[in-house]
Amino acid sequence: MDKKQDYDVLGFIYEYLISNFAANAGKKAGEFYTPHEVSLLMSEVVANHLRGRENIKIYDPTSGSGSLLINIGQTTAKYMENENSIRYYAQELKSNTYNLTRMNLVMRGILPDNILTRNGDTLEEDWPYFDEADPVGTYEPLYVDAVVSNPPYSQRWEPAGKESDPRYSRYGLAPKSKADYAFLLHDLYHLKPGGIMTIVLPHGVLFRGGEKGQIRKNLIEQNNIDAIIGLPANIFFGTGIPTIIMVLRQKRENDDVLIIDASKGFAKEGKNNKLRASDIRRIVDTVKGRLTQDKYSRVVTREEIRNNDYNLNIPRYVDSSEKAESYDIYATMFGGIPVAELADFDAYWNVFPSLKEELFTTGDEYVSVSTEDIKKTILDNKDVQNFLAQFRNRFADLGESLDRELIDDAMSLSIPRKEESLATELFKRFTGIPLLDPYQAYEIFEEQYGAIAGDLELIQAEGMEAVRTVDPNMVIKKKNGKDAEVQDGWKGHILDFDLVQRVCLAEQLDSLTQKSNELSEIPGSYEELLESLSEDDKETISEALNDANDAFVVKNIKSVIAELKKDEADNKELIKTLKSAQSLNDKEKKLKNQIKTEETDLHLLTKETIESLSDAAVRELLHEKWAKPIVDGTLALADAMLNDFTNRIETLSKKYAETMSDIEEEIRKTEKELSAMLSELTGSEADMAGIRELQKLIGG
Repeated sequence: MDKKQDYDVLGFIYEYLISNFAANAGKKAGEFYTPHEVSLLMSEVVANHLRGRENIKIYDPTSGSGSLLINIGQTTAKYMENENSIRYYAQELKSNTYNLTRMNLVMRGILPDNILTRNGDTLEEDWPYFDEADPVGTYEPLYVDAVVSNPPYSQRWEPAGKESDPRYSRYGLAPKSKADYAFLLHDLYHLKPGGIMTIVLPHGVLFRGGEKGQIRKNLIEQNNIDAIIGLPANIFFGTGIPTIIMVLRQKRENDDVLIIDASKGFAKEGKNNKLRASDIRRIVDTVKGRLTQDKYSRVVTREEIRNNDYNLNIPRYVDSSEKAESYDIYATMFGGIPVAELADFDAYWNVFPSLKEELFTTGDEYVSVSTEDIKKTILDNKDVQNFLAQFRNRFADLGESLDRELIDDAMSLSIPRKEESLATELFKRFTGIPLLDPYQAYEIFEEQYGAIAGDLELIQAEGMEAVRTVDPNMVIKKKNGKDAEVQDGWKGHILDFDLVQRVCLAEQLDSLTQKSNELSEIPGSYEELLESLSEDDKETISEALNDANDAFVVKNIKSVIAELKKDEADNKELIKTLKSAQSLNDKEKKLKNQIKTEETDLHLLTKETIESLSDAAVRELLHEKWAKPIVDGTLALADAMLNDFTNRIETLSKKYAETMSDIEEEIRKTEKELSAMLSELTGSEADMAGIRELQKLIGG
């Protein structure tokens, strides 16, 4: 492994430790760590803007651990010929955290000449770069291509005396109690005319008034705000404060603002929410294309923002709330399905034009279900079948394509660039395929590509022989009362033993699986034998059972059978049961021995198989590991969509199946039955008077 790769490994370990420390240490640790996914999102937005530039300067004025700088550098490098043409500037107030920045950048293998760091107060000590030996002659204001920052939220600062500071003079001073806009204006000031910045801020900067409102107005009128991205709640460690990412530029041709409500797209991970790869991609694509999408994003004109008094609160412009469940009064009373509610499925009727008539009777305002098996009707529909055939045909060669791109070119491909090109191709395949979300396929692809990338790094470092390599499987075991690392068999350097066994050693694996299944059935057989015994039987053979009478004591069965044979005619069934238990025990021992032997033999055979794989077998196994999960996962999306559609139609069919009239009739019937039952009761005169009054109340 070369030096750069060594650095990458160390950097990865370091970043992993920092992230876990932040996740477990609460608010204090979160102050210097931006979650990787948020950092990646900001980086992708910036990198897309910087495409095609040969030399780039990037700056983080509140650098923390340096994760934002690292990610933006790595992301930008995907689109550059020379990643060493990126220069990194970082400033951090706290000295210990500042050292984290420097350490992290160095561990990522970034050239020392490309790293410029400063320990200082960003708001109080702006960064004109100079040599202390010649401060006048070497003075150089810092202007960069991109700024990324996650400053402390709503921090106090001292605006007094800064009225003439060039960072704030155009827009105004942030209030003493909240420095959010002070950080933003600092970032904006250091941008080149063609630069871009992304900054994480609390949601309140979008609508608060006073000085903050005036700054926001000036930013809008001077056309600096490019996009606003609303993030999910609880996405940052140690705080549940709602946050946004604001994208700003120095020079823009358009004067509108793209507003994105991405608060609903996340996966739950422990106490926090996490942006998935598909969530990040969807946001980035929306920013790139400045797309307006229902319940997700909208391009808002400056005039509309003016009419809203420069309030940028996201719900004013994008309504991401789910449609509330409604009930039709007529259908509730008399039954039937409102035609208006079928309109919720128009996207499906447009793709499956013959399906609605097969599912429902015709009607102007109300219809009814005309099939006994909704699922079968949907799946058998000709338009549905044509859709499935078209979809499967579109992806029929996906596996072969992935093999060519990944396996055949494994030694020379650029891992990050290949990831982007394959993702782009995947999205192209979904062109003209309605009802399915290509971002779901992208999520499947990204989840798999992480493992693929790791394998490719090993192959490029060690050659294709890495696929034929096995490593000692080292585990920690107790030895002489102390933990010791010892070998426990072998493991594939790249290929999992389970995969090789499934593909290359299916016969041996089936034999082992069959015996394991047989072994797993034996406890049930024991249970059946015990259930066949009466309590008297258990008393008779108590020596052959444990104290709880729920298991056989096998070592005592022989002597108990001998005792029972003294009266064999009366104990025939008991003897038979005990002999069956003995046979099960013998079978259990035999199977365990066979399984242990076969497992050992299969393990060694797998090792030998990996070490002697042909080129064709290597290709087949890499296909199974890399391409097949992507292909299978993508093809499964159509089935999942149809299952969801079927469930929704079945739910709708039941919604008005029981009318209020039916319920009323059932109540009347129940009341009559209850009244009749009451009439059969006897008791004192007072009791019977009470019963008669109750009958009156229930209508009997």
